[in-house]
Amino acid sequence: MIPLKTIEDLISKHSILEKELSSGEVDKKLFAEKSKEYSDLNDVIDDARKYFSYEGEKGDLEKIIGDSSGDNEFKEMAEVELKDLKLENESIEKKLKLFLLPKDEADKKNAIIEIRAGTGGLEASLFAADLFKMYEKVSHQKKWELELISMSQSEAGGLKEVIASIRGKNIYSTLKYESGVHRVQRVPDTETQGRVHTSAATVAVLPEAEEVDIKINDSDLRIDVFRAGGPGGQSVNTTDSAVRITHIPTGLSVSQQDQKSQHKNKAKGMLILRSRLYELERSRIEGERSEDRKSKIGTGDRSERIRTYNFPQGRVTDHRINLTLHKLEAFLEGEAFDEMVESLTLQAQEEKLSNLN
Repeated sequence: MIPLKTIEDLISKHSILEKELSSGEVDKKLFAEKSKEYSDLNDVIDDARKYFSYEGEKGDLEKIIGDSSGDNEFKEMAEVELKDLKLENESIEKKLKLFLLPKDEADKKNAIIEIRAGTGGLEASLFAADLFKMYEKVSHQKKWELELISMSQSEAGGLKEVIASIRGKNIYSTLKYESGVHRVQRVPDTETQGRVHTSAATVAVLPEAEEVDIKINDSDLRIDVFRAGGPGGQSVNTTDSAVRITHIPTGLSVSQQDQKSQHKNKAKGMLILRSRLYELERSRIEGERSEDRKSKIGTGDRSERIRTYNFPQGRVTDHRINLTLHKLEAFLEGEAFDEMVESLTLQAQEEKLSNLN
């Protein structure tokens, strides 16, 4: 049960904000923040008022039911009404608990997604490419903007590593559960005996940090420039445009060489570094995850899996919530992606509610 004092405070806060915003005397710097808070409270204020009055309404109905001299038909109506009232209150209580859960400000942010081939050699790199294509399709369907930051291809045409930024509405809240080791079971094109191989790729999703989110001192950075590698011929870079940025206090290092401009490579490198440092700090403060991003995404070993993509059986299984969808092809096309995300989000909410209780 939610303390009534908590609900009373919500109702009081809504009333105060309503008066402040309608007065036209709110500081311009605070107007947007207060408007957002008022809008959020608007979503639950009716439920808060119903929850606050529940015990009184329940007591009135119980008096009618317990009145020995009362009309039987009237009592039966009261019993039905009490049953409905209790069901409604349970639903409202759950909604209010979700509203009262601590908010993760990163949920509204854009995201940096990093995919790396793990165990499995060339087949792992092909699977990493398949995962990247899946996220590209999801982004296209949701009208998100996906921008490639860096890419390293394998001999087989797969991806050793790919890093991209994804921008849109509430990106991180949708993609954050993708972080971890993804395992694939299928017959590789190079397999002549038709045997199923197991490979893995790691995915790390980081909230895209802005300069206001985390302050990086220039004195904490070591920036090295070097000549970018290339396939040779006309495309080889003949200037020192590649950049390696090292954050000295943490040892985190980012190399960027996809652009011919040193300035652009540095900007993209700083974007990645800032996001990694932001996630590192979030993890330390919240204590919700391990000490750094490496422990979140694992080592790439196939035994440390969050999800398995089984091609022979046409299924995808998320091991954290024991959910299996027999829609592997549709999932890789991005068509069944929301079904998985909604289940993961619901499970996370249930766990938070359980901790709250």
